[in-house]
Amino acid sequence: MRSEPRSGCAINAAVEVLGDSWSLIVLRDIVFGDRRHFRELLTLNDESIASNMLSSRLKKLVDEGLLTRADTVRGQKAAYSLTEAGIQVVPVMVALGAWGMNHRPTSHELTVRARILAESPELVDDLMDELREAHLGVALPESPRPRASERLQAEYEAALGKT
Repeated sequence: MRSEPRSGCAINAAVEVLGDSWSLIVLRDIVFGDRRHFRELLTLNDESIASNMLSSRLKKLVDEGLLTRADTVRGQKAAYSLTEAGIQVVPVMVALGAWGMNHRPTSHELTVRARILAESPELVDDLMDELREAHLGVALPESPRPRASERLQAEYEAALGKT
């Protein structure tokens, strides 16, 4: 796919890849839900994406270099992984989540993680490092702190009063 953008504007170039109704939702489910297979992305999606739409978006995200699709043999499920470009979309999703929680109606439970991430740039950086380990095989730097995903989950549960 990777066609030339309509203009040289950086915002336009990003919108052409990420500006449809589903691409960021698919990336969200891979980043925050660790959903790596088509069936998981289809059935565990809160917005009820149609299978043909999911297939189209996954192909687009692979073609545009945000995801890779592992080669499979017959009977094996294809796994999708983030590329570095896909991982670098995380701060964009955090910013969009912060905007959404401040300017649109949202539910408390589904907005807690957005609030936590918007208030903790260090946690976002650590999460991106964790994604690099899981998707790219890059070893995490040594740290005495719990993993970013564990810290995010603990803060989420505390905010909902589940601890």
